[in-house]
Amino acid sequence: MTARSQLPKAGTELKAATAQLEAGPPGSECLVKIGGDWRLSEPVPLWTGVLGKRTAGSVRVVPEDLGKWDTSLVLFLVHGRAWCAKSKNDFHAEALPKNLQALLQQVAGTGEPKPLAKADAKSGWVLAGDMAKMWASHATEIVSFIGECTLGFMGAAKKPRRFRWTDCLVEMQQCWATSLPIVSVVSFLVGVILAFQAAIQLRQFGAAVYVADLVGLAVVREMGPMMASMIVAGGTGAGFAAQLGNMKVGEEIDALETLGVSAVDFLALPRLLAVTLMMPVLAAYANVLGVLGGMFVSVNVLDIPAAAYWVETQNSVGVLDVTTGLIKSIFFGLAVGFAGCLRGMKCERSAAGVGTATSSAVVTGVILIVLADALFGTIFNVLRI
Repeated sequence: MTARSQLPKAGTELKAATAQLEAGPPGSECLVKIGGDWRLSEPVPLWTGVLGKRTAGSVRVVPEDLGKWDTSLVLFLVHGRAWCAKSKNDFHAEALPKNLQALLQQVAGTGEPKPLAKADAKSGWVLAGDMAKMWASHATEIVSFIGECTLGFMGAAKKPRRFRWTDCLVEMQQCWATSLPIVSVVSFLVGVILAFQAAIQLRQFGAAVYVADLVGLAVVREMGPMMASMIVAGGTGAGFAAQLGNMKVGEEIDALETLGVSAVDFLALPRLLAVTLMMPVLAAYANVLGVLGGMFVSVNVLDIPAAAYWVETQNSVGVLDVTTGLIKSIFFGLAVGFAGCLRGMKCERSAAGVGTATSSAVVTGVILIVLADALFGTIFNVLRI
């Protein structure tokens, strides 16, 4: 910050920086004389050490045998100006060198920071209104996307050749390949856990064989389809949102719309149909693994023969029980695909937006699955199924 002419020559002996106060009676002008060589690497006076608790009507700074100087002198003067502003005193530095005055003008805005204005707190009614607007916006998006998908499926039913069957088969393969290992482990462990919990209570009454009834009905009607759909929502549904979100950020979806191609028909419908068709298959597979998990506990812990366990399972679980679970799994798959495609198509045009859309797809899918399961539970209870 110092001009080249101010730099000391080699071998030059530096003089200590000085700042002396000359003051008259209280309330009169204070005169601060600065001299010597001011260097950041050398000890320099502090403004508070020079004035102390002195109060004055104004402060005037004048040079007296001032030698070489650098940023340390500028900081000294800036602190002095801030001190004068805080104590409501005038600060005069007209007698200083021109280049030093220019530096002071450049840092004229480096006083004490002003406190940020606090935002007005919103009332409860305003927050409720904002929340209602947000939910109304989400509901409008969902209803609009459902309408577009319905029209797309109706058009595909009229003209099946226009449907992208190849993409649908590829997505079905991806859904099966990515979900099968996790569904296997989770479903088997769910059967094991249900059998253990049931065995603790049923053995007290000598009815350990009824573990097969409890595990079979719980897995086939609820846990098998539910766990499979949750796993698919966390894998395939999030994958749909990430893929479509990246397309939205890369303006590929805009390019399709510009060419007159419906992005819903081209991208969303094959994914929706793929996950809807694969979910009953995964649910049936999860049912088998859950029953085998209960059989594993019964054979190794309860000493129940595998044949007896299987016969009891056949007696308690009927075709209607299996059918209700598979019917629910179809709608669970539709909910997972719908959530993933919706969040991907509505993604913001940024990298952060893709991450938000991915996590939102999982949350939306899980919520829709739970709501659908509650709805089907109510319907089946009314129909006494």
